[in-house]
Amino acid sequence: MSGIYIHIPFCKQACHYCDFHFSTSMNKKEEMVLALAKEIRLRKSESATEEVETIYFGGGTPSVLTSAEIDFLISEVYQNYSVVENPEITLEANPDDLSTERIVALSKSKVNRLSLGIQSFFEDDLKMMNRAHNSAEAQKCLSEASKYFDNISIDLIYGVPGMTNEKWQLNIEKALSFRIPHISSYALTVEPKTALKKLIQTGKVAEPNDEVAQEHFVILVDTLTANGFVHYELSNFGKENYFSKNNSAYWLGKKYIGIGPSAHSYDGISRSWNIANNPMYLKAIAIDEIPNEIETLSQSDRYNEYIMTGLRTIWGVSISRIQLEFGLMFSDYLMKQADKFLKDGLLEIENDILKPTKKGKFLTDGIASDLFMLN
Repeated sequence: MSGIYIHIPFCKQACHYCDFHFSTSMNKKEEMVLALAKEIRLRKSESATEEVETIYFGGGTPSVLTSAEIDFLISEVYQNYSVVENPEITLEANPDDLSTERIVALSKSKVNRLSLGIQSFFEDDLKMMNRAHNSAEAQKCLSEASKYFDNISIDLIYGVPGMTNEKWQLNIEKALSFRIPHISSYALTVEPKTALKKLIQTGKVAEPNDEVAQEHFVILVDTLTANGFVHYELSNFGKENYFSKNNSAYWLGKKYIGIGPSAHSYDGISRSWNIANNPMYLKAIAIDEIPNEIETLSQSDRYNEYIMTGLRTIWGVSISRIQLEFGLMFSDYLMKQADKFLKDGLLEIENDILKPTKKGKFLTDGIASDLFMLN
């Protein structure tokens, strides 16, 4: 058992690009915290024989919770599960929620890793994304957080319409000036049913350009690796010993329990996901029911997931593991499908490990789908 993920389904305002599950109304926040605690208790049998290595507060915006509410949920995990001696406990937070007092309070709690949603250090980008903070708040938050936390990650978004390569480079340089040990960075994607989709359809914002995003990705990889970061997963860069344990467990196929509306869980055989509806979630938990759907993964599903997650990481895909776990048919199929990518210099095999070359990295998700076994 690797971790417990706790989804906090509230945000002060909706970012234009976001399609995660959240509500901007806080009037059920206290009730939700009690329901999350109850789900933690209801599901303790799922981890009866295993230890919890990570606790991760995601969302939404977990920093809308008070320090007391965060401490309460952590203590519920400790009371109902066996937790390793020094777990990684991450809180996702927005800069506008973290005053110096708040950072000091968090530093005295069991939270030992902050993941800060910076996204950009430029005002015009933040306005276009409808972020709740401004550039000055982002920089003040980072310099204050660095005084009290050693393990800090920030999020940055590239491929933003109108963002030049020079401006993107300045974003990365600004991040590096704070000497943080972990950066997660994603291309701006246009999801259906988001405000960004509408803004593009009405011509108010330009459509993101794949070629620009690819240039930004190359700048990101080159700059961060030159500064001592390991590019250990497609969107994640960490200094040695600062990889996200929570996320690494997910990519390495370890088990985890997801608590809260829309949270996903995985037990090695099946996946489940809670209903993405706050009132319905609260109603079900009130009568001791877990409002989830469960899908048992077929052998092909498990193979496809291993290909998808393996290719995204420095650990790659072990050909002998495919053979052992899934059989000769799967490993033969993999090699047949991979052949053209090996010839084009987008994939390589090193010591039995199949992984993307530098040229192939940006195209990883597309390559992976070509290696999938279709049911």
